[in-house]
Amino acid sequence: MIRIADTYNGKVRGIAADDPRVTVFKGIPFAKPPIGELRWKAPEPVENWEGVRDCTEFAPISMQDIPGVGDDLYAREFHVDSAIAISEDSLYLNVWTGAKEPGEKLPVLVWIYGGAFQWGYTSEMEFNGERLARHGIVVVSMAYRLGVFGYLAHPDLDTEDPAHPSNFGLLDQQAALKWVYENIAAFGGDPENITLAGQSAGGASVTYALSNDSNVHMIKKATVFSGFIRNPFYEDSIIMPRRIEKVRENGKVFIEYLGCRSIEEARGIDAEKIRDAYWEYAKSHPRFVPCIDGVYVKDDPFELMVKGEVPDIPIFAGYTKDEFTDKLPARADTSGEKILADVFEKGGVKYINIVQDSVRKVARAHAVNNSKSPMFTYKFSPSVPGDDNPGVFHSADLWFFFETIQKCYRPYNGMHYALARRMCDYWSNFIRTGDPNGKGYDGADLPAWKKVTDEDDFKYEMIFTEK
Repeated sequence: MIRIADTYNGKVRGIAADDPRVTVFKGIPFAKPPIGELRWKAPEPVENWEGVRDCTEFAPISMQDIPGVGDDLYAREFHVDSAIAISEDSLYLNVWTGAKEPGEKLPVLVWIYGGAFQWGYTSEMEFNGERLARHGIVVVSMAYRLGVFGYLAHPDLDTEDPAHPSNFGLLDQQAALKWVYENIAAFGGDPENITLAGQSAGGASVTYALSNDSNVHMIKKATVFSGFIRNPFYEDSIIMPRRIEKVRENGKVFIEYLGCRSIEEARGIDAEKIRDAYWEYAKSHPRFVPCIDGVYVKDDPFELMVKGEVPDIPIFAGYTKDEFTDKLPARADTSGEKILADVFEKGGVKYINIVQDSVRKVARAHAVNNSKSPMFTYKFSPSVPGDDNPGVFHSADLWFFFETIQKCYRPYNGMHYALARRMCDYWSNFIRTGDPNGKGYDGADLPAWKKVTDEDDFKYEMIFTEK
């Protein structure tokens, strides 16, 4: 087993996972800490170190609201530890590998967590990469800056570095991807077989990466779980990226809200104070999320996906049955736009699942615009037990694709466990070859899953249910 890996910056030591045939390296730095004068700047390369660096503990999570506070769905489901370490010094990644030697050229998954670009972290228990590693996948999860730390824009920043005026969290993701491309062979991975994947904001991050020409040589396949999100009935300040001009104005207001006259002055304020001020500020002002800055992000990546102006690579994407249906209502009978989602009625009003509609629109466009590479779509629709009756909520499928369902507090039964194994099988095959079809972990053939075509009306969409 590879317990010590030799990266370009120095050697790192990992530890055996629960399965000792897998090694996990936690908290490998991929950039300098973005603190002090490096706050609100593009990530800089990490400095080299001497000897062997122990990478056996997760790094602190990126600066954000304290998780696990309250009793909302996600605090119960994923964000359970309110004592977890939080820091601006958070640009680290983790690697799970079952390789025995560096030269094995195993397929690589690079994972980006979600959380509306405001929350989330690699040490969430559902993101444990051990089960995928047992399938012969080298799994990498990366951290990136969030909220006002990741996406502030301000006139001072344009003056300082016009090539990187905002979108620092996306630049962190790019730096991590570049680190993986240059170093993953040391962990037994193949840099020429990388699948970039994410869920929700992480899935949207994949589309941002695909729309930037400097990334495309590193990405051979993409997985987008509930990351194609566009409401056909109204605009949303988080879902739809705004032009940087508007974000600059919001940034000026926030810096003044801090009581500062400049970015330089704001860099001297304690990170926790900025975090707490942002929490209050966001109650009455737009949050900071990726914007169209004209440099890293030149246009709305969702629209570029629909137009076919992204690399022609295999894509694996889908949605959960009930996500956002209680939070983003849309009257499906009052829009002239063609809807590709199921319509349902609640309280006399018709609604759609906007993620279903968005996934299907991208899939249809992909089939029309890209003749070489397939796209496979799914609907996650099993029962989700629990006295909170959550429905098949946004993010519910994460336990299943990572096959970490045993960590969930919900009383899932044997059929759910079998579904998780099958979903992990499909995803592993896609990461390996760009096609989810093939054999499962048990050696048996998986049920056939056909790609989307421009004529099938989504009859080939895979329905994931425990039955």
